[in-house]
Amino acid sequence: MGNDRERILNNFYSVECDEEERLLSQHGRVEFLTTIKYIDKYLKPGDKILEVGAGTGRYSLYYAEKGYDVTAIEYVKHNVEILKSKINENMNIEAHQGDALDLSRYDDNTFDVTLVLGPLYHLYDDNDINKAIKEVIRVTKKEGIIAIAYLTSDSIMIDWVLMDNHLINGYPNDYNDTFKLVRYPEGVFAPFYISEFKNIMNKFDVELLHNVATDGFTNHVKEKIDSLTKEEFDIWMKYHLSTCEREDLQGYSNHMLYICKKK
Repeated sequence: MGNDRERILNNFYSVECDEEERLLSQHGRVEFLTTIKYIDKYLKPGDKILEVGAGTGRYSLYYAEKGYDVTAIEYVKHNVEILKSKINENMNIEAHQGDALDLSRYDDNTFDVTLVLGPLYHLYDDNDINKAIKEVIRVTKKEGIIAIAYLTSDSIMIDWVLMDNHLINGYPNDYNDTFKLVRYPEGVFAPFYISEFKNIMNKFDVELLHNVATDGFTNHVKEKIDSLTKEEFDIWMKYHLSTCEREDLQGYSNHMLYICKKK
């Protein structure tokens, strides 16, 4: 499984997906602005931040520029190289290639805030999911904050219906009878129902603070969002931020953020 994951993700992020471009787009900014708004609620001066699955560094570099002590771990070598190329001498940041399943280089109770904003998109069985969550909890200080991003199953179905002819000619045969995308390596992404992810987290010794739809319906109308003027975009952001914790609207969000405190 590990070799499959490495091959799939290196190909996806090096060839198929431009993660840098996505996060810098106007529709990508919805996810970014929502995520930092919630993380900033809990950050204190002098906090040590760990980002597991840092990608090309959008969040790690943002917080390093603000003066925080940041450690970034990223699985895909291509992404690590981009991240490192952006570090300047004024930043207190370390970046390493590493795996969310093995944070053994770090002692227990090391970080004040731990961000996991990508790894659970690509973990395909329950053992790996539980292991990654245990690891980030272990390295986080008691009373520290953990923010874990995950994908929703229903949003994937909406993505498919919005693509021409995909429901007939390209319908994913890896859906089960309840339209949940089955987790398997060649599918690249591993989504959850919101209630399913909450049940997983309920097994751990953490306190839920927020469960946030970080992009809501944005990604399903991303071309429209990208075309908005600044004034229009600000109105959309105001609406989005006022509704992103409404459970009745969350299922179609591509990205969710589970924010909790280690007990």
